[in-house]
Amino acid sequence: MTAPAAAAAAALTTGALARRLGVSPTTVRSWESRYGIGPAHRDPGRHRRWGPQDVAVLEEMCRLTARGVAPAEAARAALATRTGPAGGTAAPLPRQTPAVPAPGGNTLPVGTVRPECRGLARAAVRLDAPEMARILRRSIDDLGAVTAWTEVMTPALRAAGRKWAAEGERCVEVEHLLSWHVAAALRRAADRAADRTRDGAGDPDDVPPGPAALLAGMPTELHSLPLEAVAAGLAERGLPFRMFGAALPTEALLEAVRRTGPPAVLLWSQVARTADRALAHRVARTTWGPHGARTGPVVLAAGPGWAGPRRPPGTLRPRDLATALDQLERLLR
Repeated sequence: MTAPAAAAAAALTTGALARRLGVSPTTVRSWESRYGIGPAHRDPGRHRRWGPQDVAVLEEMCRLTARGVAPAEAARAALATRTGPAGGTAAPLPRQTPAVPAPGGNTLPVGTVRPECRGLARAAVRLDAPEMARILRRSIDDLGAVTAWTEVMTPALRAAGRKWAAEGERCVEVEHLLSWHVAAALRRAADRAADRTRDGAGDPDDVPPGPAALLAGMPTELHSLPLEAVAAGLAERGLPFRMFGAALPTEALLEAVRRTGPPAVLLWSQVARTADRALAHRVARTTWGPHGARTGPVVLAAGPGWAGPRRPPGTLRPRDLATALDQLERLLR
């Protein structure tokens, strides 16, 4: 096969390119008509065919718009990577990860959200792990853990969950990869914030440990990402916590409360079947300390599983992450 023939065979149709980028074909055509981001070569009377250099330009367009750059400005910058600063042909852009076509050729419909969320959803569909990591890291750095979780991560995760529910195993890899990167970003943010707190306080060995909040999922609750978000938010505020993660067994939960004496226990339940009112009541009644001065924790029943009559009496019911952090801060201070 000749070189031109090989290049033509490697070129993509608009539909295939859209699947690769994680956007709709309409978006690709709109970028071409509005900003001139089209195929470098197009034979008269034939459908558009996008070569490797064209793909690299559009990948750069996706990356820039995901970071909040206005589309017109992003298009100019993306096109400059193809033409080069002196008008010549630039070397192909370095590929940081192979772009993988999305299962089913669909995007994650996230609705009206921040540009960072749209970019995260596109990267998730492409299985573009490095881009997901960059978007998540910059979102937390620029917006803080609470806003990044609420306005960037959560809408993308919900869209992935809806996609999974609608298409089954065809999209489960998108949800798994996205969840892993969200957890990694939140944990990294919590570690960095804790390091800054220790560094600002002087020698960590000279700082007496304060009372720490206990964070745990109910015994049959497998979702842990919201707990990671709470941990990152507490770390940003310089507040101590102990993270026990998802599905902490009943006796282990009660023993952890007795051994650590937390002023606050946040119990996460994602769905009603994991919200055990009796266990939450037992946690709230667990006490420690010398006879005559025993004390117990305040329980925060967090998550949609506690909605309505599932909420145990005498517990706090934070409606969102910011409220939970405010309540925990008051209890820890």
